[in-house]
Amino acid sequence: MSNQGEMEERLLRVGSDAKSQSSNRESLYLRTQVWCEVRKIWRVALPSSLFRITSFGSIIVAQAFIGHSSELGLSAYALLQSTFIRFLYGLMGGMSSATETLCGQAYGAEQYHTMGIYLQRSWIVDTVVTTLFLPFIIFAGPILRLLGQNVEITRTVDEIYPWMIPYVYSLIFTMTMQMYLQAQMRNAIVGVLSTLSLALDLLVTWWCVSIMGMGIGGALLGLNVSSWALVLAEFVYVFGGWCPFTWTGFSMAAFVDLVPMLKLSISSGVMICLEYWYMSILVLMAGYTKDANITISAFSICQYIYTWELNICLGFLGAACVRVANELGKGDATAVRFSIKVILTVSTLIGVTFSALCLAFCGQISYLFSKSDEVSKAVDDLSMILAISILLNSIQPILSGVAVGAGMQSIVAFVNLGSYYAFGVPLGIILTYVFHLGVKGLWSGMLAGIAIQTLILCYIIYKTDWELEVA
Repeated sequence: MSNQGEMEERLLRVGSDAKSQSSNRESLYLRTQVWCEVRKIWRVALPSSLFRITSFGSIIVAQAFIGHSSELGLSAYALLQSTFIRFLYGLMGGMSSATETLCGQAYGAEQYHTMGIYLQRSWIVDTVVTTLFLPFIIFAGPILRLLGQNVEITRTVDEIYPWMIPYVYSLIFTMTMQMYLQAQMRNAIVGVLSTLSLALDLLVTWWCVSIMGMGIGGALLGLNVSSWALVLAEFVYVFGGWCPFTWTGFSMAAFVDLVPMLKLSISSGVMICLEYWYMSILVLMAGYTKDANITISAFSICQYIYTWELNICLGFLGAACVRVANELGKGDATAVRFSIKVILTVSTLIGVTFSALCLAFCGQISYLFSKSDEVSKAVDDLSMILAISILLNSIQPILSGVAVGAGMQSIVAFVNLGSYYAFGVPLGIILTYVFHLGVKGLWSGMLAGIAIQTLILCYIIYKTDWELEVA
């Protein structure tokens, strides 16, 4: 009996060891898979975020130099940039995601020759849309005066707007080529060129403003020089033979199927930039307050901090789009689901970190843009709601990126429209005019809209049959 008991104990120990080894192997395999996926995500997200941060950084550089030169100029630039320019920036960013969807799926399916055609179609569509929108920039001053904005600020807007026209046309090429290069994993060049562009912007703006004394004009000249230098550098890279399989030259095929491209671009634009537009509404509302200069300056600074972090998350949106599109193109539904889980986890951790930093240093950051103590206090007063916005932004763009990669732009556009404007705006108006919370009330309405939007997107993605999407 003793021998039999020892034998059973040994067998149990062996079985336990086998289970432990199996568990360790599974754990090691999972860690390896997670690390491999994280590397793939950062390979796309880091250059994409770097591109967006440096691109937006050029706008910040202009604002910083203008803010230290003229308080009125700061308010005028903030008002124009935060309304009409931001509106178009969001639209172009959203429309360029259609290029990302098509090129990502073509790259995954090894249909490389179609990627250059998709890029050319996006140039045509985006140029037409930008040109149609141009009168709103040209007549920004009169429109803002009709809306009851401060007359002195809008008069300065009349002096600023001509400098912004070349800049908005540069967005057509920088955004679409960034998506085109990103879809084929040529991410390093995107990060390098955008970083060099920001360095050039700092140098030119400092020279024009501090040495030549050109004021607002010098700051905006630096913005245009750096943005078009980036366009030219990307042209040299794409046309110079560094994309031999995906760029085979200009083709008349680019003029075929423009309507489907337009529909996808508009759906993508509306889907992504509704949040940009809502922030523009908040800036307009800030212009109706008693101390319009301080309120607009403070809110625009919060908006820049918010947008800077959002650009990092939009880099993850791009990574989610590329990873989902590539794996769908390969026909691997399991890899799609795994990628979604990993990228959501990474982005959420980043959001928590930035929210904590915002609560700790928000008031001090304002001195980068303005010397005013009143502006700093106003920024500090908005820090809590800004931190919550940053946290929510670490989740919602990833879900939108998954939808873009799967080609579900139209569905998500309606979700976003309903969340922001059927729910968020009415709630914000109630909080503002019934409970007298001012800009905080409108911003809180936007947060509620983002929360509803996030829950709906979670449900849509959870219920998506990825095997069917692959088919």
